Amino acid sequence: MCRMAAYLGPPIPLQAFLTDPPHSLVEQAWAPRELRYAKLNADGYGFGWYADDESPAAYVSPLPIWSDLNLPHLARALEADLWLAGVRSATPGNPVNHVNTQPFCDEEILFLHNGYVQDFALALRPTVQRQLSAPIGADVRGNTDSEYLFALLRQLLAEDPDLSVESALTELCMRLTEWLDNRTALLNFIVTEGSRLYAMRHAVNHDCPSLYYTTDDDAFPGGQLVASEPLTETGLWQPVPENHILILDPDEPPELLDL
Repeated sequence: MCRMAAYLGPPIPLQAFLTDPPHSLVEQAWAPRELRYAKLNADGYGFGWYADDESPAAYVSPLPIWSDLNLPHLARALEADLWLAGVRSATPGNPVNHVNTQPFCDEEILFLHNGYVQDFALALRPTVQRQLSAPIGADVRGNTDSEYLFALLRQLLAEDPDLSVESALTELCMRLTEWLDNRTALLNFIVTEGSRLYAMRHAVNHDCPSLYYTTDDDAFPGGQLVASEPLTETGLWQPVPENHILILDPDEPPELLDL
């Protein structure tokens, strides 16, 4: 299990999103309020944004977020209108290293997963691998269920260029449910292609992990946010309904889609 957050709105420094809020991901790393099955998120962290050429960029570290001496300098210097970030609590069997640390990205998409898939390595990974084309399969560098789910999402989008992100997420969930049998999967995702945020709160054979959003927080004027736990005490944070996809668009009100 992990904690994750994303911001979409007017450009802000990374520190305003990642380190400054009273219940920031730095605090959620060592003092989470709604974390299941773990007490800390000390197994690495990462953040993502879109560079001036409009391609995604990611910085990941296997260090606890509070131990990275580079972060204060990066957080002060970097500015963007879209941020994703996560702090990790590693699942047993998945080493703590750079390649297993989120967010994951390709040439267009940034991806975060909070949760796990029961018995993934033995029971589901072979099935997922069979779905992947050689180029997408070759891009998988780590061994986490999260990276393979990202690869499957990429595969669905590559097979149908007209498929929307929300439809691809729905199809991914349908396939996983078919493959899981009676196994458990916790499937909270945050995905972006650079213009919208797609946040999914979902689980199979289990209660869903926590996920909240706000479009009205004085700490982020004009911004929209989604996070595993509210970053502030003052914003009008609302829970994303279980088994729904939330779409945040800078020019539209929030949209909720039932899975």
